[in-house]
Amino acid sequence: MTVAGRTVLLAGATSPSGLAIARALIGAGARVVAVGRDRGKLDALAAAAAHPAVDASADARSGSIRVESCSLTNESEVAALATRLAEDGEHIDGLVPLVGGWRGGGGLAGQTEEDYRALEQAFTAVRVTSRAFDADLRASEAGRFAIISSTAVARPLAGGANYAAVKAASEAWTRAVAQGFAKAARDAEQPLRAAAVVLRVRGLDDAIDRVAAQLVELWDTDAAELNDRVIDLT
Repeated sequence: MTVAGRTVLLAGATSPSGLAIARALIGAGARVVAVGRDRGKLDALAAAAAHPAVDASADARSGSIRVESCSLTNESEVAALATRLAEDGEHIDGLVPLVGGWRGGGGLAGQTEEDYRALEQAFTAVRVTSRAFDADLRASEAGRFAIISSTAVARPLAGGANYAAVKAASEAWTRAVAQGFAKAARDAEQPLRAAAVVLRVRGLDDAIDRVAAQLVELWDTDAAELNDRVIDLT
């Protein structure tokens, strides 16, 4: 199995990391559905992702990209997106939530509720999107759900307590998704075909190439080996 021919949804794709991941997936032959709130940024992403750097491999345009505007923290909008894609014959084989950001500093006393609520949107996007596309991932021959987390979960600091708490919650949710995949396969007396994994990095900007490569490689490994794994990319 490879990612070639699979459809992978990037939820919150308009960041530099979203572009790098989209390019890697397209270059490997995947169809990318890039989702975000800003249509202008999405269109720019699609144009950039479809035209890789001049030193890219000759087959770097073997995949394709589709863009969709949607608020990823709005349950009804995400549900409508899932319905729209299904009606168009798009069946999601992979889901990667990329909503994120950083706020921190000031020790524990500097951890404001305003900062927490802003960071919490990333966890909300993980929950909302994973629920909306759970059936697709379970039905896929090779469903993959992956989040990008942080080493801060293993060693949280007072000045980053809000951030670490949100990442820890997202990891717990992802492990619950993994258990759901495993239970569904057991109940149906079928082999496990879907996997949920956590990719941990120290800082995404410095690790984006490794993250993009690892996401592509998720389809090279059997789901039973991947499901419920935390992969440290430091």
